[in-house]
Amino acid sequence: MVTFWSATIGLGVVRTGSPDIVKLSGVEPTQTIWVNRVPEFKAVKNRVHLDVHVTTTELPGAKPVSAQGDFGWRVMADPDGGEFCAFVRPEVGPYRMYELVVDALDAKTLAGWWAQVLGGTIEGSEEGWHAIEGAAGVPFESMVFAQVPEAKTGKNRVHWDIEVDFVDAIAELESLGARVLRRPDSDIEWTVMADPEGNEFCVFVTA
Repeated sequence: MVTFWSATIGLGVVRTGSPDIVKLSGVEPTQTIWVNRVPEFKAVKNRVHLDVHVTTTELPGAKPVSAQGDFGWRVMADPDGGEFCAFVRPEVGPYRMYELVVDALDAKTLAGWWAQVLGGTIEGSEEGWHAIEGAAGVPFESMVFAQVPEAKTGKNRVHWDIEVDFVDAIAELESLGARVLRRPDSDIEWTVMADPEGNEFCVFVTA
């Protein structure tokens, strides 16, 4: 997984001293992915996935999920079976992360909620896609919420972290409808939260 995602997105590998946690890092501090070993096997479709820029879908270690030409992109599976979407371009840059995509029962409402948290503007579509564009400090071009009929079941295998610089951030997120799943303790320095549809995210308070 580390080798695959490092090559696919264009990030360097930073060893942490633990075989179970590896950091993938880019030029900007926000261009970071943590690959963590977990005991559970993948059981359902990933509710959160990445879209990436590629020049070909012949990616070592990946398998196609959708046929070529079914969409304007190709659904692929990484070596662990996690879905991602590959958008073929004539040319790509050194950093190839495109979008973060989240399935939602109410895509419009959840996009609006996250726009309150991250900033940016919302672009909608008749196909049920609602995207946050122009949010400051995010390592992707847009955060897309896709309308799906099924509710979330189980912990997401992909989640995102946010960094905030004011002391009352956790209380403010709770007032907006987020839930605290785990507070900082002897093992972690961050707060694990869930958004209104149950998607896990981690909050790092820097104040």
